Amino acid sequence: MNPESLKIIRKKLNLTQKQIAEIIEVSDKTWQQWESGKSPMHIAFFNLLKERVSHKIDFENLEENKGTEKNITVFKEYSQNQITKNSDALAEITHVIEREQSHLGKFKFIDLFAGIGGVRQSFESNGGKCVFSSEIDAFAKFTYYSNFGVVPFGDITKIDANMIPDHDVLCAGFPCQPFSHIGKREGFDHPTQGTMFHEIVRIIEIKKTPVLFLENVPGLINHDDGNTLKVIIKTLKDMGYAVHHTVLDASQFGVPQKRKRFYLVAFLNQRTQFKFPEPPMLSKNIGDILETNITGYSISEHLQKTYLFKKDDGRPVLVDKNSVGAAKTLVSTYHKIQRLTGTFVRDGETGIRLLTTNECKALMGFPNDFVIPVSRTQMYRQMGNSVVVPVVTSIAKQISLTFNKTDM
Repeated sequence: MNPESLKIIRKKLNLTQKQIAEIIEVSDKTWQQWESGKSPMHIAFFNLLKERVSHKIDFENLEENKGTEKNITVFKEYSQNQITKNSDALAEITHVIEREQSHLGKFKFIDLFAGIGGVRQSFESNGGKCVFSSEIDAFAKFTYYSNFGVVPFGDITKIDANMIPDHDVLCAGFPCQPFSHIGKREGFDHPTQGTMFHEIVRIIEIKKTPVLFLENVPGLINHDDGNTLKVIIKTLKDMGYAVHHTVLDASQFGVPQKRKRFYLVAFLNQRTQFKFPEPPMLSKNIGDILETNITGYSISEHLQKTYLFKKDDGRPVLVDKNSVGAAKTLVSTYHKIQRLTGTFVRDGETGIRLLTTNECKALMGFPNDFVIPVSRTQMYRQMGNSVVVPVVTSIAKQISLTFNKTDM
C-alpha cells in the first residue's frame, strides 16, 4: 500500500493517525510507520480498514486500491524466513480479517493440527468460516499461509483456550505418528504427541464446542488392544457428546490412492441426526493423473540397480499412463524412495521417476491451483501427512446439513 494513499484516506476521513489506528486496532506508532513508508502495510489491515470505513469514502476511486483484492498480494507478503522468525506476531495480524468476516459463514470452525489446510479447504467449501488455526511445523505454516493468507498459531499446548474464538466445529487431525502402523505406535505413552487428544479435551471443556471432527490413522482402532479408542470415546461421552466413527478409503471417493483413515464426529446435542457419507464409489485410475515427459524427478540408474531392483520380488510398484487401479498410500517419507512402500512412474530421463508435485496433489484431492511454495522434500512430507480433501469434504457436507436441522 502506497504511503501517500494512506495519508489521502486518513485525510478524507478527517482523522488523526491515532484515531485511524484505533479503527483497525493497531498502535498509532504502527500507522505512522505505514504512512511514512518505513514499513509496509499488510493487505489484511488494508482490507480491514476498507471494510470498516467504506461507507464513508469511495475506495473504488482510489488509484491505489486497484488490484488490492488479488490474493497474490496477500500470499507473497511474508517469506518463509519471516514466518519462521515472527510466527506468533504474524498469526495475530493475519487472523484479524478472519475474525471480522466470521459472520459471513454458515458456521464457524477452528483448524487444529492444521497441516497445509486440507481440512480447512473441505469445510470452507461447505460454507464454514475458519476463525482460528494452529500448526507447529514452520514449513506447513508457510504452505497454509500461501493458500489462505493466514499464518496459523503455533504450539497448541501453549495457547490459552480462553483466547480461542467461539466456534461451532472443532476440527483436528491430531498427529498420526503415535497410532500409525508406519510410526512407533506409542499412543498416549508418547511424551509429546500422545497427549494431543488431551489438548483437544482442554479446549472443548472451556469452549463447549457443539461439534467435533477428528481424523487419524485406522491403527487407532486396534491400538493397545482397542483401549486407546475406548479412552477417547469414553472421555467424549462423559463430556456429553454423542459419538460417531468410521473408517473410509480415499480410493472410493474419486482419488486413485489406497488410503484408509479413521474419522470421528461428535455432537454435544444428543438429538442431532448424523450419518457418514456413503462412498460414491467413484473410481479413477492412477494412470489418469500421471504427467508425461517429466524432467527433474528421475531416480538414478545407480539407485535403481543397487536398491530398487536389487531383489526380484515384484517390488517396487511401477505405473504409467496405461495403469489401472489405485496407487499405494502416499507416505510422508516418500522422498526417501522406499522400495516396499513407494509407487514410482515409468518416465523421466532414466526411465523411472518419483511422483511430481501435481501428481501428489491429485492423489490427495487438492485443486491444481493449490500452492506448494516449499522444497520437494517438504512437499512429500506435507502431502503424506495431509488429509484427502474429497473424503473430508463429503464428511463436512454431512456436518453442515445438521446446522439446518438442529439448533446447536
